[in-house]
Amino acid sequence: MSDRNRESRAFPLIPTDIHVPDSVLADLRRRLALTRLSDDAGNEDWYYGVPRGYLQELVDYWRDGYDWRTAEAEINTFEHYEIDIDGAPIHFMRRPGVGPDPTPLILTHGWPWTFWHWSKVVDMLADPGAHGGDPAEAFDVIVPSFPGFGFSSPLTDRPDLNFWKVADLWHTLMTEVLGHEKYGAAGCDVGALVTAQLGHKYADELYAIHIGSGLKLTLFNGDRAWDFSGGLPVPDDLPDEIRARIVELDSRFAVHLAAHLLAPSTLAHGLSDSPAGMLAWILERWCKWSDNGGDIETVFSRDDLLTHATIYWATNTIGTSIRLYANHNRYPWTPSHDRLPVVQAPTGITFVGYENPPGIGTAERIEHFRASDRAEWYNHVNLTVHDHGGHFIPWEIPGEWVGDLRRTFRGRRRPAATGIH
Repeated sequence: MSDRNRESRAFPLIPTDIHVPDSVLADLRRRLALTRLSDDAGNEDWYYGVPRGYLQELVDYWRDGYDWRTAEAEINTFEHYEIDIDGAPIHFMRRPGVGPDPTPLILTHGWPWTFWHWSKVVDMLADPGAHGGDPAEAFDVIVPSFPGFGFSSPLTDRPDLNFWKVADLWHTLMTEVLGHEKYGAAGCDVGALVTAQLGHKYADELYAIHIGSGLKLTLFNGDRAWDFSGGLPVPDDLPDEIRARIVELDSRFAVHLAAHLLAPSTLAHGLSDSPAGMLAWILERWCKWSDNGGDIETVFSRDDLLTHATIYWATNTIGTSIRLYANHNRYPWTPSHDRLPVVQAPTGITFVGYENPPGIGTAERIEHFRASDRAEWYNHVNLTVHDHGGHFIPWEIPGEWVGDLRRTFRGRRRPAATGIH
């Protein structure tokens, strides 16, 4: 259905620019000037976590060199909207699609992401013709801040939100607020779980979904959701390289999951009071989870790191972002139907080599997934793996991510009867 024949109407919300008050930025600089870091001798190799020397450099730059207003101006080259849905304040960024019939698409980030982690792919998705692509594959791109993250705050009336509850908010946003009868969805990290839940509960109203992992929606259910091994020891008879890979992956995620699931508020009190402490906590994840070859600034420049950190700090959302993990476990996922596959929407998945399971190389990654008990959860139609790229896929390898997503939706875009164009 062409634009000429499609019933069109104006976008139903009024855009509002992002603006952090001067007083918040001044308070941040004062706190950074009063930073007291711990004695950290012997940690130049990061063995004990983020070393004092590098953190001090970032703190000094955050105080005296980094310019939030420059970042804010770039952020405001996109449209921004704010709305309340079922008691949850929702901020989202939008780039209207440029093409004959753009498909509505909602992108969901994870932790410690912000909505801005999608910024490298939004224009390619919205205006493929300007980036060497086919205008017929344009998307109308909606990028929310996850509730409790950044500008989707505070969660005073919805302290219970988790991934499957957020999926309901997204469906309300896309269908009731924005008026789309069908739409697409994509996500990474916990955003992949939100997206998979959309593909499970609302499959008939999804063209397709694309995610950065193929995890079960029961991932956070159970008494030991904070422990990937479920309390089982690493077997003694494993080959050395497989054992080393297990230990490496555990070191990436163990403290993160345990702290967030078991004591989120205790941790949050300290991180909400100290910008340096907050930066250290999320910096370690950016460093350990990205495919950076030992140099985080090959993936995130200092300005990039501090833009994301300032979004967390200025909105005082580090605590509600962390609590999300505990809510996944406190309010366990339950199925909306008993059909198989569990996620019935056509699903594309992008895998990256940096997150290969122990003993599995990139060449075997797809077949390893097909043989696993996770594959039967998804109506997977497009599985792709890349040698390069870590946990922040659309930021680290944006071109590859966009190409993968386009293949997932190719041939699956059906004209909707109504929508916004």
